[in-house]
Amino acid sequence: MVGPFAENTYLVGDSASGDALLVDPGGELERVVALREPGGFRVSRIFLTHGHVDHVAGCAEAKARLEAPCQIHRADLDWLKALPEQGEMFGFERLDPPSVEAFHEEGEVVALGEELGRVLHTPGHSRGSCCLFFEGARVLIAGDTLFAGSVGRTDLPGGDFAALSRSIREKLFTLGDDVRFYPGHGPSALIGDERRSNPFVGEAAQRGRFL
Repeated sequence: MVGPFAENTYLVGDSASGDALLVDPGGELERVVALREPGGFRVSRIFLTHGHVDHVAGCAEAKARLEAPCQIHRADLDWLKALPEQGEMFGFERLDPPSVEAFHEEGEVVALGEELGRVLHTPGHSRGSCCLFFEGARVLIAGDTLFAGSVGRTDLPGGDFAALSRSIREKLFTLGDDVRFYPGHGPSALIGDERRSNPFVGEAAQRGRFL
C-alpha cells in the first residue's frame, strides 16, 4: 500500500519460473522494488489497470529502475499523458509520464511462466480500466473497478456508473464465486461475496431497487 491515497501496488509472480509483472506502481519505489526479493522475481513488464495518478505516479521511475516495458489500455492514454497536471492537482512533486510500449486489449493473454492471465476491459471507473484474471490460480487483479463492499468512483472524466455496473456484472461476477480479487484500494475479497451483497451492484442492491 503506497502513497497518500493508500493505493495497492502488486507484484504478481510465478514462483516456478521467477517471472513477474508489476501492477500499478503508485510510488514509494524502494518498498515496491523490495517485493521482488523473497522469490528473486524478475519483473518482465509493468501492467497499468488505468491511468489515474495514484496508480501511475511511480511508473516512470519503476521503468527506469527495472528496465521493464509498460502497458495500458489505449482509452486511458490521455490520463497518462496528463500525469503532470494530475500530480499538480493533488500536490505531488513534478511527475513525468512514462513511455508506453504496448496497449493491452480485451482477451489478450499475459503469460507468467506457466500461469496465464487474461485481460478484461472493464470501463466505468475510466474508459480504459482493465482487470487481469488468472483462471488457473482463481485470482483477479481488479484495479479500481470493484472493491470489497464498494465500487470504483465514476465522477471523474470518463466515468460512467452504468458502464461500471455492466462491467462488474457481466465480466467479473461471471468468473466464479471462488475467485479472490485484489483491488486497487482496500482488502481482497471473494467475487461471490460481492455478487451477493455488494451494496452498489450485488444482488442485495438489485433487490433494494424493487422494494
